[in-house]
Amino acid sequence: MKNGSVVLAMVASLGLVSASIAAEPIQVIKPVQNINLAQVELGKKLYFDPRLSISGFISCNSCHNLSMGGTDNLKTSIGHKWAQGPINAPTVLNSSLNLAQFWDGRAKDLKEQAGGPIANPGEMASNHTLAVEVLQSIPGYVREFQLVFGSDKIDIDKVTQAIAEFEKTLVTPNSRFDQWLLGKKDALTEEELAGYELFKSSGCTSCHNGPAVGGNSFQKMGVVEPYKTSNKAEGLAAVTGKDADRFKFKVPTLRNVELTYPYFHDGEAETLTEAVDVMGRLQLGKKFTKEENAQIVAFLKTLTGEQPTFLMPILPPSTDKTPRSKPFD
Repeated sequence: MKNGSVVLAMVASLGLVSASIAAEPIQVIKPVQNINLAQVELGKKLYFDPRLSISGFISCNSCHNLSMGGTDNLKTSIGHKWAQGPINAPTVLNSSLNLAQFWDGRAKDLKEQAGGPIANPGEMASNHTLAVEVLQSIPGYVREFQLVFGSDKIDIDKVTQAIAEFEKTLVTPNSRFDQWLLGKKDALTEEELAGYELFKSSGCTSCHNGPAVGGNSFQKMGVVEPYKTSNKAEGLAAVTGKDADRFKFKVPTLRNVELTYPYFHDGEAETLTEAVDVMGRLQLGKKFTKEENAQIVAFLKTLTGEQPTFLMPILPPSTDKTPRSKPFD
């Protein structure tokens, strides 16, 4: 009976932990599950391959740098011929948890998103036909597509599928906040816990909730006060054509937010302190004191999880038949 009592106590304890997690507006980030490993390895190569761009210089990792929180830490990204991008690059980390991709949600999933930058004249400036032609001319890729998809005929559908499958692996579990959710009560300091309570009581969790702490809704930027910016992005309205959706943007994830500066769709907030102040005033009608702001910032930094780590892929070499890059054309 003694062992039985121990087991019952353990089960009861687990039940209490589960109940406490369920009661919180933020849920634990889970490790990656249900992926095709062969597609992941191919997608990893494609993610890092600059030959998908017309210049042979820009890869997916250029704007979504996995050494820098899955972004580029620039106000807006640098595109083909040093063109200034129109909007801040959102992090690719945990992007599989988003309800849609891009700030305006114009791509329904990671696969659809992966094809966009390749053909965007301001980004990678190539096109899907040329990108496929480049890959098809490289025997190493032809063999790997054959092994992964059962056909040596490469097409953009397989390319974007592989990239998306790799991006699904870019989750960041085991943050200190996740450890706290799972019952490690000393994982957070008093200041961080005070920040989390303030984050909840102020209404931040009405938009920033769920495992990604965001990414699951579109909200108007500037609810209590209008948000002033010179950035021309219209938000969801650019997709729906509805005036009511003007200046509605996908709520960004706050996971790893200390790594993904600057903030907002226009990159105007350079620090977390500034971002918290602006969000408090414009979205909640609340002016946080210096101490309150510091507490919220301290909490936000506990959302940094384990960063994806892997061996850098070795890309198969081009051949004489591979269309050459044109960085200066």
